[in-house]
Amino acid sequence: MSPPGLPVLEPASSLAAPTGPLIWVTLGLGGVVFAVVAGLTLYFSWRYRHRGARGEPPQIFGNGRDELIWTGLALAVLVLLFGLSWAALGRVDPQAGREGSPDLIVTGQQWFWTASYPAAGRAVRVANELHIPTGRRLLVELRSADVIHDFWVPQLARKLDAVPGQTGRLWIGADRPGTYLGACAEFCGAQHAWMRFTVVAQTPQDYAAWLAAQARPAALPLGGDAAAGAALFARQGCAACHTVRGAGVAGAGAGGDVGPDLTHFAARGILAGGVLPNTPQNLRRWLRDPQAVKPGTRMPNYRLNGRQLGELVAYLETLR
Repeated sequence: MSPPGLPVLEPASSLAAPTGPLIWVTLGLGGVVFAVVAGLTLYFSWRYRHRGARGEPPQIFGNGRDELIWTGLALAVLVLLFGLSWAALGRVDPQAGREGSPDLIVTGQQWFWTASYPAAGRAVRVANELHIPTGRRLLVELRSADVIHDFWVPQLARKLDAVPGQTGRLWIGADRPGTYLGACAEFCGAQHAWMRFTVVAQTPQDYAAWLAAQARPAALPLGGDAAAGAALFARQGCAACHTVRGAGVAGAGAGGDVGPDLTHFAARGILAGGVLPNTPQNLRRWLRDPQAVKPGTRMPNYRLNGRQLGELVAYLETLR
C-alpha cells in the first residue's frame, strides 16, 4: 500500500487558500527564468561554436551594463517573491489571538501524532485522527516528544516544525465538512513516510457530540472474548505504554503515554500512522507482527497465539 497523495492545491480553508496562487506564481517565474537561461545557453553555444582554424575568438572580461541588467532582473524577481510571500504569510498565519489558550495541543513522536483538547481537561486525547468544527479557526500548539517533526495539512493550514523542547503555534480551520489528509513533512526516521494522520472537520453540532463521546470513559467488557482480551491487555503489560480511561483496566494501571491513547481506539479510521485502515482483520495482522507491518516501530511483538489475538482484537473493538 503506497501513501495517498496530499492535495496541496485544493484548499478547503481560507487559511490555506493563499498558498496555491503563491505556488503557481513561483513555478511560473521559475519556468520563465529557466526558459530564458536555457534558451540563451543553447543559442550562444550554437552561435559561437568552434568553426575550424579561425583562431581564438576575442575575449571579453566584463560588461558593466549587462551585469547590472542581469543583477537587477534577479533582484526584482526576489523582491517580488518576497513581497508575495509576506502578504500570503499574513493571511495563512494571522498574529491576532495567538497568545491565548490553545484549542488543541498536538504532539509528534516516532511515528504517530497525539492531540489533546484543553477545554475538555484530560478527558479527550486522540491519536492520528483530529476533529475540528467547521466555520472557525482553532489555535494549535505544536510539540515534539523526540526529534524534529513537521505538522502539515495542506488543505487546512500552513506547515510548521515541531521541535523538541520548544512549542510552536499555528491556526487551522475548515470551511466545509470533510476528512483531510495530513503528514509529517520533516524526515524523522525509518517510518517518516508512515507518520500520516487525518483531520475530520464536522459541523459544530456534530463536533460537540463527538467531543462529548470522546470524554466518556471506556466500559470494561463483562464477558466473552472481549473480557478475556481486557484481562490479557492488563496481564501483558500493555498499560505500560497505552492509556485506557475507565473502570477495571484503567484501575489496573492502563495509564501509559509512550504509545497512543486507546480509550476510543475502534472509532478511528486508520491504524499504525496510516499504514492500514482500522479494521478487525488489519488489527489482528498488526498485533500478530508489528515489525512486518511497520518496520522499526516501537510496538513489541508479544508472540500471541491465535486465540489470544482473537481475544485482544475483540476487546479493542469494544473501545468506541
